[in-house]
Amino acid sequence: MSYKTQMPVAEALAILQREARAVALGTLELPLTACYGRTLASNLTAKVAHPSLDNSALDGYACRAADTANASADHPVQLTVTGDVPAGSVFAGEVGIGKAVSIYTGAPVPAGADAIIRVEATERSGDTVTLSEPADMGAIRKRGQDFSVGADLLKKGMRLDAASVAVAAAMGHANLPVVRKPRVGILATGNEIIEPGKAIRDGQVYNSNSYGLTGLVRAGGAEAVVLPNVKDDKEVLETALAETEDLDLLLTSGGVSMGKYDFVRDLLFEDGEVYFWKVNMKPAGPALFGRWQGLPVLGLPGNPVSSLVAFIILARAFIQSALGSSEPLPYHQRQRAITDVPLKSAGFKETFIRLVSRQAEDGRVHVTTTGNQNSGVLTSMLYADALALVPPHTAYGVSEGLEFISLAPYL
Repeated sequence: MSYKTQMPVAEALAILQREARAVALGTLELPLTACYGRTLASNLTAKVAHPSLDNSALDGYACRAADTANASADHPVQLTVTGDVPAGSVFAGEVGIGKAVSIYTGAPVPAGADAIIRVEATERSGDTVTLSEPADMGAIRKRGQDFSVGADLLKKGMRLDAASVAVAAAMGHANLPVVRKPRVGILATGNEIIEPGKAIRDGQVYNSNSYGLTGLVRAGGAEAVVLPNVKDDKEVLETALAETEDLDLLLTSGGVSMGKYDFVRDLLFEDGEVYFWKVNMKPAGPALFGRWQGLPVLGLPGNPVSSLVAFIILARAFIQSALGSSEPLPYHQRQRAITDVPLKSAGFKETFIRLVSRQAEDGRVHVTTTGNQNSGVLTSMLYADALALVPPHTAYGVSEGLEFISLAPYL
């Protein structure tokens, strides 16, 4: 079998993206309230202008700017109030010379008016309003000031958040076309794995990987399908895989390294396809990607930190590409920082070091490590808010600049 090994991270990402694009997710129409976190399936254009009419930006009186140009506290100007226009109503008449109409935020500006005087700068007495300053022409929000009919504002591939859903609503859309969420299976392997809550004995460990990966899958815009844990037995593993249904990607944790009982590796090599095994990265170097009976399988290392980092760097690339997302991959979302401690790569491997960041008085971001960087120290992910990207054969001294990935968008 031909496969690639010990490859750079960028090359592994290219393979994952290539295979993800072959996944046919399809689209569906959902109401606005169900669209948060979904990926838009096609460009969306505005059905209406926003605002649809010239309207008031504040509470006050609509009037003619020329009638109020000389108004001041010492020389107030009086206007005759001829009506009232709340939001949602339209004034039927026209504002003439020396006239005003009481108006409220968001209400359409009456014909003849070209300015608004804020209510705080007025005194009302019956049908007369006294102004102590000129009315403001800038207090009128013009029709289409935000966007016009047909404006192509929301683009295919964008992740829908509160702001974009609000804009879609303002554009006149009650339902949006979104990409179906990929169904991502999560399978923890290993004789030592037991579920939290059960009595634990020596040699066993609670299954934290499935729960960490579930959160990352959901944060990535996919649907997590947690499968029952399987023991280190090739036949048991094969049976478990055969029972999976309607998955777009299977994530396994454990079973992909060099050991005698790494049966995920064996199953894919003997009965499946392997696109790559081992990536020049630390942690998560033994990551394996291939297919079993057509199902894409990304084998993640069993160490908890390796599993989480491998997802952020590798698995999220598959999910985003399957969704047709226009967001940059986490690996490409790099920022600059100053390190307060020496850092170095693990030889030929690109090394992802868990960091804590802070904003210094000079405006620059400074980083330090979370401490022990062993891939079994899960609390290093709890305390981290960033990952340093240390290139192969590279060392940074104190006060040197480096690149990092913020973890906040992905957890």
